Amino acid sequence: MKKNICISLIFIFSLLLSACSLEKDVTNLYKEETPLAAEIIIPASFSANTQETMKVVLTQGGKKVENADFVHFEIWKQDGSLKYSMEQAEEEGNGTYTLSKNFDSDGLYYIKAHASNDGSIIMPKKQFIVGKLSESELKFLQKGSQKQEESHKHHH
Repeated sequence: MKKNICISLIFIFSLLLSACSLEKDVTNLYKEETPLAAEIIIPASFSANTQETMKVVLTQGGKKVENADFVHFEIWKQDGSLKYSMEQAEEEGNGTYTLSKNFDSDGLYYIKAHASNDGSIIMPKKQFIVGKLSESELKFLQKGSQKQEESHKHHH
C-alpha cells in the first residue's frame, strides 16, 4: 500500500515539474527595451538676465527620436535658493528638444532632462554656471573635485 502511494506521489511530482518547464522561445514573449540616450547641450557661458537656449538630443537604437513620449527640463540652483518648475521642451526636429530660459541671478545651476520614448525613460543631469560664483559655490566645486581625485586614488 505504501509502495503504491509513493509511486503515485512520484508520478504527480514529475507531472507538476514537467508543467513548469520553460518553452525554448519564451524570451520572445517579452518586449526588449531599446535604451534611450540623451545628450544635454548648453551654451559655453551663461549670463544673468539673458535669454539662453538649452537643448537635449535624444537617440534610441542609433536613430534620432522624433515625437518622444515626453521631454521636460528641470532647473535648480545648487544652494537650493531657486528652483524653476518643470517645463516641457519644444521639439525642433531631428531628435532635438529645446528650452529657452532667462536666469535672474548668478550662481551654480543644474539642469535635468526627463525624457521617455517607447517604454524607456532617461534623466541625465548637467551642471552649469551663470555669471560669477559665490565663495560658498566655489568651495562646493573644490570639494567636489577633491572627492573625485580621492575616489580616483582608491582605484589604484
